[in-house]
Amino acid sequence: MNIRLADTDTQVETFTLEEVLAGLKVNHRLILWNDEINTFDHVIYCLTKYLDYSDHQAEKIAWTVHTKGKCEVLEGSFTELEVYRKILQQEGLTVSID
Repeated sequence: MNIRLADTDTQVETFTLEEVLAGLKVNHRLILWNDEINTFDHVIYCLTKYLDYSDHQAEKIAWTVHTKGKCEVLEGSFTELEVYRKILQQEGLTVSID
């Protein structure tokens, strides 16, 4: 089965069902990286505001990032994580999708 997506310029892009489903699988991770720019308070604020972590959970993640250099903060489909990646990057955090 092929799925056709058309954009506003009427170009058509075709995907197989397997390609669409692969993008929806919960096999991606949002990684928060340590940097020399953001404060603990800012990281905690962003994790509680955008990812709905408690203050205690967010503080634990911030310490993990500080001591280990990175921490997985969310798991989901690439499409879902891309939204959160963009939000956190706009807040100045260093994040990537694995």
